[in-house]
Amino acid sequence: MIWYTALVLAVAGERFAELAVALRNTRWSLARGGTEAGSGHYPAMVALHTGLLAGCLAEVWLTGRPFLPLLGWTMVAVVVAAQALRWWCIRTLGRQWNTRVIVVPGLPLVTGGPYRWLRHPNYVAVASEGLALPLVHGAWVTALVFTVLNAVLMAVRIRCEDGALASAAAAGTGR
Repeated sequence: MIWYTALVLAVAGERFAELAVALRNTRWSLARGGTEAGSGHYPAMVALHTGLLAGCLAEVWLTGRPFLPLLGWTMVAVVVAAQALRWWCIRTLGRQWNTRVIVVPGLPLVTGGPYRWLRHPNYVAVASEGLALPLVHGAWVTALVFTVLNAVLMAVRIRCEDGALASAAAAGTGR
């Protein structure tokens, strides 16, 4: 269980790195006239992602869930792939990537990298990680609760993001 705790803490560290990138990109975007959409759901998103990490640790430590090698190692591979996809999204969007929905006037819609094939590849990474990270060590309740709540939140988030992008496109701006 110690190594699983280290894995969850490493993912938490990665999330802090994301937040540092997002904060820098938020400042950059706002300085260029960017506008934020859907800020009302952002606290719920932060709470859900924090709850995922806490739930992973609490469920495994409090219930003594066993590590099942076939499931566990497969899910480690999914977690690693989700991290790779997330950072590919961040790299592709560059300064336009954010944990918030911010549209900067005059910037084109990004259609390269993973956006060539998927409209919202970062959300594929989030959903994959949210299912896989708990299942690395058998925390199926956390995986189930996160997946259901994330599906509800992503319905709100994607509708918000698509609306902001559609408004930007109508005004001649991009992501």
